[in-house]
Amino acid sequence: MDARVKRTGGLIWPEEGVSSAVPYGVFTEQAVYDEEQARIYRGPTWNFIGLAAEVPNPGDFKTTYVGDTPVVMTRDDTGAIHAWVNRCAHRGALVCRELRGNNAAGTYTCVYHQWSFDAAGDLVGVPFRRGLGGKGGYPADFDLKAHGLRKLRVEDYHGVVFATFDANMPGVQDYLGAGEAMDAHLQRIFKDREIEVIGHARQYIPSNWKFYAENTKDPYHASLLHLFHMTFGLYRSSQVGGVKITNGWHTVLFSRSGTDSEAALADTKQSQLRTYQADTYTLDDPSLLRGRQGEWDDDVTLVIMSLMPSLVIQQIQNTLAVRQILPKGRDAFELVWTYFGYKTDDEELRNIRLKQINLIGPAGLISMEDGESSVICQQAVVRDQNDWSCIEMGGRDVQDADHLVTETTIRAFWDHYRALMGY
Repeated sequence: MDARVKRTGGLIWPEEGVSSAVPYGVFTEQAVYDEEQARIYRGPTWNFIGLAAEVPNPGDFKTTYVGDTPVVMTRDDTGAIHAWVNRCAHRGALVCRELRGNNAAGTYTCVYHQWSFDAAGDLVGVPFRRGLGGKGGYPADFDLKAHGLRKLRVEDYHGVVFATFDANMPGVQDYLGAGEAMDAHLQRIFKDREIEVIGHARQYIPSNWKFYAENTKDPYHASLLHLFHMTFGLYRSSQVGGVKITNGWHTVLFSRSGTDSEAALADTKQSQLRTYQADTYTLDDPSLLRGRQGEWDDDVTLVIMSLMPSLVIQQIQNTLAVRQILPKGRDAFELVWTYFGYKTDDEELRNIRLKQINLIGPAGLISMEDGESSVICQQAVVRDQNDWSCIEMGGRDVQDADHLVTETTIRAFWDHYRALMGY
């Protein structure tokens, strides 16, 4: 690694080349976290706010966040989806306090002074506007149109809803890389499909959000961290697979189970990995792994799409989910899981998806360790902000790979992150 350094953003980074080393201060410093909210979440990015299927009917709403800014996603009586900052234009109180629901009246009223807004965020009602008994009230030139909620630009892309504070952003497809790997894999899951939500889960993790972002871009940790993955063959680094990078920091990891070569499996066994226990453990109920092959007309059995900054889309066997990363401070984030299927699913396939939900989520058989790995990293880097991590597996460059033993996707993330942050 090039030992030359420069100080940017209060941190010491390698002076030249790809980000194969990252100062730990990006995970711990309040100034860095605050700058992220301005430059990334309120900057030139599209942020996932929900699935269109979460607000299927006029009057439906969902509260969520863009970064740490509270936001409400609504569907109006024409079917259009809107998003606005969940902060009353009067005195700054939350307007919508429920997680989700249906507002048949079509108005959202702040409990504090009962200012009311429509589904698009426009102010439509103010109590005592003309005063009472000829006394009080707002000035004669008070304009409802000037006191609406702050609106975000919204795009529904094949049922995945994104929002941005940047009015000049190109469309979502261009942001994802039109025709490239990320766009192609997203369309593989969502295009021309009627999505149906089948469940939710939430977990609060005392760690910086970027540790989890790294985790979702790390294709070889699953063989070393997740015993269930490795032992039962859902995912191994020895399988046929690879990684794709689009537009700098969006990444796709994919693999095909059952494609391990004899040589790769022999190397795995000789490594005596803690997570490879194929000769030790069996399942009392193997139906957990008995999915439906070829659902997407290909032999891909695992896809992890990381759409920065806030979304992970997964297909593991036949289970489908989106994971929304919500920063809650420099050392905490919330992970919101939304499980889904298709309205065309038959009963057997629906039951497969419901059973395979046990693989993922906060206590999932193959995902519970990811939250803990983020926590132990956060605990260890609380000091020594200018010590560096080492991200050199697979080299020091940034490019697609036709294997799963690389950190090129993490290096890509940090390169684009530095560009957005001005480091």
